[in-house]
Amino acid sequence: MWWFQQGLSLLPVALVVWSAASFLLSYVTATVLHHVDPLVPYISDTGTIPPERCLFGIMLNVSTFLGVATMYVRYKQVSALIPENSRMLRLNRIGLALGWVSCFGLCIIANFQKCILYYIHVLGACLTFGVGAIYMLLQTILSFRMQPQFHGKGIFWARLAVLLWSACSICSMFVSSVLLSSGLYGPGLVQKLHWDPQERGYTPHMISTISEWSLAFSFLSFFLTYIRDFQEVSLGAVVTLQGQARSPPGWGQEEQGLLFPGSI
Repeated sequence: MWWFQQGLSLLPVALVVWSAASFLLSYVTATVLHHVDPLVPYISDTGTIPPERCLFGIMLNVSTFLGVATMYVRYKQVSALIPENSRMLRLNRIGLALGWVSCFGLCIIANFQKCILYYIHVLGACLTFGVGAIYMLLQTILSFRMQPQFHGKGIFWARLAVLLWSACSICSMFVSSVLLSSGLYGPGLVQKLHWDPQERGYTPHMISTISEWSLAFSFLSFFLTYIRDFQEVSLGAVVTLQGQARSPPGWGQEEQGLLFPGSI
């Protein structure tokens, strides 16, 4: 059995691979069609103009579904491992709620493009990355509290490192984006698709775009740490029939006559 066939480990792998593919495919399409500059554009800029906008939206909607499913499985796993710890269960429930809010933000990003409804798009980005960072923090705290009984220290340190990576990316992107939107280098720079390296504001623009890509891949890296945990999780279904099935009147005699034609 291959490693991705063990338990539900394929779920976080699918989330990471599919989400990365949605970013890269829309980037390739946008650069080939010369809709954006090839040198590190904003991720949202690569999903602004058709046809890459359609590809970007469809693929991120699928990523939203995979994210919701992955977070729910993680929630059920933690609940099953620590059923008597009320404080950790509370953190686990809060983490699930915040994780789903982050997924809803990703859905907003996918369906409200930056050039059409800018402020709604920014709201989706804040929900995805801001609330998503809090989700990562809570999961890191749960990992710290669950070691070494349920997993080794390596998992906790890996999640803590990714969390710090994400925090640094958020800070640098926030500062550079505020500088661009402040009007210090000119108006309307945050929605500008094509840049000249000699333009004012090019340096904070590059810092902002690199930080955004770094932040996106830090989020994907965090879900990669779920693979080993999900290898211990299996999916099953229990069917329970409520009440007795009722047959139409005379059904038994007709059926009996069909099966045994010689009977009266």
